Amino acid sequence: MLTIKKKDKVVVLAGKDKGKQGEVLKVDPDKRMIIVAKINFVKRHTKGSQTDPGGIREKEAALPMAKVRLVCPKCTQAMRPKFDFLSDGKKVRICRKCGEMIA
Repeated sequence: MLTIKKKDKVVVLAGKDKGKQGEVLKVDPDKRMIIVAKINFVKRHTKGSQTDPGGIREKEAALPMAKVRLVCPKCTQAMRPKFDFLSDGKKVRICRKCGEMIA
C-alpha cells in the first residue's frame, strides 16, 4: 500500500522547491513518482496547431516519492504514516505524531 495518495497534502524535502507544500495531483506507483500542484515547474516548448498557438508553456513535472513527506491534516506536521487495521479489517494510515487517522 502506498503512503501517499491523490489529494494528499505533502511537503517537499529536497530540491529547488524544498519546504513548499502542495496537493498531490497524480501518483504513478510503478515508477514511484508523483505530480504535486504548483511544485517543480518546468518549461516545455510546444508546437502550434490549428486550435492551439503553441509556444513555451510551464507545467508541473514529476517528483520521486522519496523527496516528499505526507503532512498530517490535524497537526500539520510532515511525517511517515504507520498502518493499522480497523475492526472491520480495513487498512488505514495513522499519523505517528498525533495518532489521528488520515482519510
